[in-house]
Order: sequence, then structure tokens, then C-alpha cells
Amino acid sequence: MAAEPSLAQTPPLAGDAADAFVRRRGLLATVQHVLHRFPVLSPAAVLALAFIVFGFFNSNECGPRSCGAAFRSGATVGQMLQATAVMATLAVGQTLIILTAGVDLSVGASMILVHLIIAKLVADQGMPGLLALIVGGIVGMTLGAFHGFLVTKISLPPFIITLGTFYMFQSAGLVYSKAQTTSEEQINGILTFTGKTFDVFGIPINYGVVVALLLYAVMAYVLANTAWGKHVYATGNDKEAARLAGIDVTRVLISVYTVAGLVYAIGGWVQLGRSLSASSNAATDVNLESITAVVIGGTSVFGGRGRIIGTLIGAAIVAVFDKGLSLFGVDPQLKNFAIGALILVAVALDQWIRKVGK
Repeated sequence: MAAEPSLAQTPPLAGDAADAFVRRRGLLATVQHVLHRFPVLSPAAVLALAFIVFGFFNSNECGPRSCGAAFRSGATVGQMLQATAVMATLAVGQTLIILTAGVDLSVGASMILVHLIIAKLVADQGMPGLLALIVGGIVGMTLGAFHGFLVTKISLPPFIITLGTFYMFQSAGLVYSKAQTTSEEQINGILTFTGKTFDVFGIPINYGVVVALLLYAVMAYVLANTAWGKHVYATGNDKEAARLAGIDVTRVLISVYTVAGLVYAIGGWVQLGRSLSASSNAATDVNLESITAVVIGGTSVFGGRGRIIGTLIGAAIVAVFDKGLSLFGVDPQLKNFAIGALILVAVALDQWIRKVGK
């Protein structure tokens, strides 16, 4: 049966065995082994380095106040947290799917469709906000289960399936909303609760950030401490081996896509609080950003390896690079270049790490 859903795909070396390993393979191999056991270390190092660079360097772009001081300010940190809440939430669902060696290109379209449905039910049908959120959750799970059905029963590649549903869900959202925006006055209440803020040591934080962090905590526990979590890792690591070990791979995959759909619905709620409105043009970049956060965070695109905390770090890296480069007056296209380079480095590093012991 596949390994436990911890980072340890290879048992730790200790004592004389560790010394022998270092002597035989050298420092580089030791680093490879450590990163294989703890893939979160590399994105954590990138995040720390980025924060140091942006937090303490200066530029003429910021005028009399240093860019570093502006970057370290509570207001800027709060802005980064709030701007990242939606993408970080959606990245939880994306992580589950990538852990099973899949990918979801429709994550943003799913979220937008669900948040439009929630808003319209309240604004046009007079449905209570809490009930509308429940309906939105059911819709999100249905969309996810549809993906799971196509992956398992029709045996279509997740990339192709979600590319197709991206266009389907996007079109459905436009038709359903008639390309109109639902304003805050029409949905004010529990639907926009995630946009309310409070201060922590001078940093303004909205409840959408709290929802995202709670979601990470719950999913981290589930993946690490439940049979379902172990089956997710086993399925992503080797589907055939998992099947031979008695795991119902079909059920696992359908459940993963269904849970991811529920997460996207929660992301729609966070988006409503973030924008204080519902629009078919909301959060247009989150499809690729969610994948970026997962990959940079150390989850293997080949499945079976990674931790949810890594995704949170990856989301933070995207936010830090975006805000930091903006403060330093870097051309937006170069910001995208930097993020793209990080993705390539992360995937190359993952391939190198997976060769440990070979």
C-alpha cells in the first residue's frame, strides 16, 4: 500500500546510516533527501527570502518613504492577506485534485457560477442568505461530482474535462446573470460577512482570511489523520497499487472532486465579501493562480506528494511577489514572468526531489 500522507516517502536516516549516506552521496544528495522528506522547506525559504528582499530594500519608485517600509506596513500586509483570501481558498480544492495527479482548469469558472447563483437567489428570489449559501454549496458539490464522474466513468483526462467545463461554466454564468452585476445593496448581510474587517496588531484582516485559514486547518487534519486522506495520497501515488491494496479508487476520485466543488463554493462566499458584489467578471485570474500556489507550494504535479500547508505558503508567495514588485514599480508583464519562472523552477525541483534514492 502507498505511504502514509506525511512528507516521509522515504524513512529518515539516523546515526551511522545518515553519516554513511552523506559520505557516499555528498551534500547535494543530502539536500535532496531532506527536501524529499520536507518539500515545504523550499517554498518556505522562497517566501522568507522574498519578504526580506521586498521588506528591506529601497527604490526611488516609493518617493520619500522607502519601499521596504511601505511593504512592511500593516496596511500593506492586510491588503495582501485580503487579496489572497479567494485564491488561497480555491487552492485548497486544487490541491486535493493535484494530489490525485489531476488538475482543475475550471476552478475560477466554478466559483464565479456558484457566487452568481447565491447572489441571484437572494437578490431576485428573496431567499434567506444562509439558505442561499447552502444551495450554493450543493451546486458546487454537484459541479465537482460531475467532474469526478467524467474522470472515473468516461476515463477522460482531467485537463481536457476541466478545460471544457471552464467554457461551459463561464457561459452558464453569463447567461444566468445576463452579464449584470448584483450590487451590495441587494445582497448585504451574511453574504458579504466575509468582507468585514478587524484589526490584529494594526493589520486589517477580513473574515474571508479567517474562513480560508480555518479551511486549511480542517483539510490539513483530514489529509493527515483520516483514512480518506491516506487513500487520497495512495491514489495519487499509484492508482493501480491503491486498487490492488483494496482502495476504491473510483469512490476516492469522485469524493475528491466533490469536496473540491464544495471548497469552490466557499470561495464564492469569500469572493462576495471581497468584492461586495456578484459579477461574471470577478476574479478572472484565479484559475492559473490557484495552480501556481499549489505547484510553488511543493505539491507534486505527478500526484501523491505534498502538504496543504505548502499551498498556503505558495499562495503567500504569489501575493508577496505581486505586491512587492508593484511597489517597486516593476512592469506587470515582468511580474508574470517572475511567477512563471517560479513555476518552472518548482516543477524542475519536484522532479529532482522525486529521484531521491534512485
